[in-house]
Amino acid sequence: MKSLAWALVPSVLSTGLALGAVPLSSVKRVSNQPTVANKFIVEVDTLANIPNKRDLSAHEFLYESLRKRDVAFEVDKEYDSQGLFVGAALTLNNANDAAALINTPGIKAIRPVRKFARPVPVKNQPVKGPKDPNVPPDTQSTHILTGVDKLHNQGLFGKGIKIGSIDSGLDYNHPSLGGGFGAGHKVSGGWDFVGDDYTGENEPKPDADPMDCGGHGTHVAGIIGADPGNEFNTTGVAYQASLNAYRVFGCDGSVTDDIIIDALLRGVRDQQDILTLSLGGSDGWSESSSSVVASRIAASGKIVTIAAGNEGASGSWYTSSPGNGIDVISVASLDNTVVPLQTANVAGVEHGPIIYFQTFPLKLAGSYPIYVLSKDTTIPNDACDPLPESTPDLSKYVVIVRRGTCTFVTKINNIAAKGAKAALIYDNGNGFTAVSVGDFPAALIQAADGEFLVQQFFAGAPVLLSFPQDNGSVSFPNPDGGLISSFSTYGPTNDFYFKPSIAAPGGNILSTVPLNQGAWGVKSGTSMATPFVAGSAALYLQAKGRSAALSKGIRTVFETNAQRVASSHTDGDPLQTVTQQGAGLINVYDAIYSTTLITPGQLILNDTAHFKGQHTFSVKNTGKTPKKYTLTHVPAGTAVTVEPGTIFPSKGRVPLTTASVKVDLSHKTFTLSAGQALPITARFTLPKGDAKTFPVYSGFIEIASGSEKQHVTYLGLGASLKDKQVLDNTDYFFDSPVPAILNAAGESQTAPTDYTFKGEDFPTLLYRLAFGTPSFRVDLVDSNIKLTGTLNPRGFFKGPWFSFPRPNKGGSFAKVKTIGPLSELSFIPRHDEGQDTGYGTFAITPTFANGTGIPNGQYRVLVRTLRVTGDHTKEEDYDAWLSPIIGIKA
Repeated sequence: MKSLAWALVPSVLSTGLALGAVPLSSVKRVSNQPTVANKFIVEVDTLANIPNKRDLSAHEFLYESLRKRDVAFEVDKEYDSQGLFVGAALTLNNANDAAALINTPGIKAIRPVRKFARPVPVKNQPVKGPKDPNVPPDTQSTHILTGVDKLHNQGLFGKGIKIGSIDSGLDYNHPSLGGGFGAGHKVSGGWDFVGDDYTGENEPKPDADPMDCGGHGTHVAGIIGADPGNEFNTTGVAYQASLNAYRVFGCDGSVTDDIIIDALLRGVRDQQDILTLSLGGSDGWSESSSSVVASRIAASGKIVTIAAGNEGASGSWYTSSPGNGIDVISVASLDNTVVPLQTANVAGVEHGPIIYFQTFPLKLAGSYPIYVLSKDTTIPNDACDPLPESTPDLSKYVVIVRRGTCTFVTKINNIAAKGAKAALIYDNGNGFTAVSVGDFPAALIQAADGEFLVQQFFAGAPVLLSFPQDNGSVSFPNPDGGLISSFSTYGPTNDFYFKPSIAAPGGNILSTVPLNQGAWGVKSGTSMATPFVAGSAALYLQAKGRSAALSKGIRTVFETNAQRVASSHTDGDPLQTVTQQGAGLINVYDAIYSTTLITPGQLILNDTAHFKGQHTFSVKNTGKTPKKYTLTHVPAGTAVTVEPGTIFPSKGRVPLTTASVKVDLSHKTFTLSAGQALPITARFTLPKGDAKTFPVYSGFIEIASGSEKQHVTYLGLGASLKDKQVLDNTDYFFDSPVPAILNAAGESQTAPTDYTFKGEDFPTLLYRLAFGTPSFRVDLVDSNIKLTGTLNPRGFFKGPWFSFPRPNKGGSFAKVKTIGPLSELSFIPRHDEGQDTGYGTFAITPTFANGTGIPNGQYRVLVRTLRVTGDHTKEEDYDAWLSPIIGIKA
């Protein structure tokens, strides 16, 4: 059966939005989906399964079939990796031909080409030398945390292992990365798939030189392979491994997943043992083209490590592709324990220096009075709208602004419009961290310091701030040090796969950067954690030997030997939810030298409607002497993934409770002789809880023998996914309820309205998804239809943005008579709360999805979103919304 899989993924901004914060007038009436117009990735079947194939290749048969259907197309790429992926990336000359693809013999799956933004580290700071305050106090602490230091002491450095990095290329001239390119060098090969000028919007210009002009890939490479003997006395995890650099980003912009697939398959052809990708985009599903290909490569016996994402502030159910690939290792980030930050001195009142989150001092000379915009220290949208006319000239002040609602850039733009030259943004509880404000002198301060400044300002105190350019640095004890980074993305996937897989150090990591960018720098992100796991895998393969069987089992070995991570440093608080830490912090030393093998490493309990309460795992003594084992249940915190009383995800850090499942084990103590294995049955019982908050239960079954401790990790949902509302029908995000049809003036249509489709006179569907959906349908129906949408009264969306509706030129779906399909999309993620990316829009045209014209007349638009695990043939499993009457007078 042909598969229709989609990956339409909104990107995420760093701040949340308050209720009803965004005016409808701000909505641009254009389709805003991050796919590439008219471009698709088509997977073709094997010739043995294609009828009447004659003597053509699978590709030739595909092209001939399309020409017979009068489909005009261009071939952008061909893929011919038998057993992994055979197909092509196509550009259709006419978007209306898209529907013809689904009826073409020999096509297994069709997916749109989607874009991935270039990875942006949470922290990005060059350093000037070993005494630079930005250098973490112990540059090798990450090795100590994970057992890498012990392996280095034993002479394991990854020698003989090949690692392919799919990233922005790397600066192979860097002396710590071998100082050269090609045979005989550390960077022994690679390929540039795109060229310097590629942005994701233009044609790539490949060449053989993968030199990095962005910097990200060089930092990644140093985490794996930086040679010893540098001035920082830091080394890569596997610095004797050989590196191949596969460059998929230009100097600016994004990349499309047809290029990522090309790089993945090239890495396999180049016989890389490990492929690592510190890139991706929030998705929630395991169905994107690059996820599918990456997963197949991992299942074939290659190790594939991929970043879990930096969207932790967005809460649960927001996992990243291609890291969602079922068999890949998705990597979360753990914070370092100390962060070097800067201080501002306070004069005019009694108060110690205020720490602000910058690694270099703000370039502000002299002393500055402060100006505070609001006396309300709980204000959710400080400076999110243009400031009032009564605002004075702010050029002589440091402006104090509260975090929240809109992006930091929006706040800065609004205060800069009144002359502001500097700002301190005080935290609202989302976490003390670096903020992105471009070149504007601004930084985040802690909530208590901001509230103090607000109080003093409105008390009339003569507060002055100054910013020392020297000797203002402090080693700030990171309150989250040793914990999972607040920015690290939460799972699970919408289809309830176990993501992320494992954690590694990713916060405040010193590594190489291109020579023209300073040679060394500190960055933070799951991008930094991912190559750490790739390097650890190289050490494992060097110690154990290279084989497909070992590579396929390495994720399980890493998961079962990982170190569990707490949710805080407060005694009594639960362990961090598995949805953010995965199976825990990697310990590669234990993974190599453990003499107990546990399989599988993951137990998925599913949701309550599909609950699997009984699981079996095996414990095998691989040592040479008998071993006595003790089994213990160790629960993790239960993630309250939906905010109580709402349909929306809880923001990160996701709240945890101590409610836990009950686990009955068939054996709690037992002894195994050398080589003996024992199956263990675990029976799980969920506790009573509020199913409307969609609690995700997780934890570990510890298997201990003396000082050796391992675990199996489990994950389950205390609710039915089919009960989770998908389509947002509230005014939570906008100043008016959605879904909505926006008229020519950009206002929500409430009465029947005719549209001529001339100029700006067309309707636009505006919508939000509060959860991912496996099927998103938009149909045109009669204006007099006798149907009450499950979410009416409210308003929602339309348009062909290159969709593949199932063949249906009318008729009925379930019990609903339809005139024709406007759009059908599969595997759509939920929206985030970014001001520009927290919703979907689609400009309606007077055509059906297959390109045929819609006769003039009166109609309504019916929008339906299938709830997760719902039956696509049952109307009751959909959220439904029926629009006001729209008149087509084209």
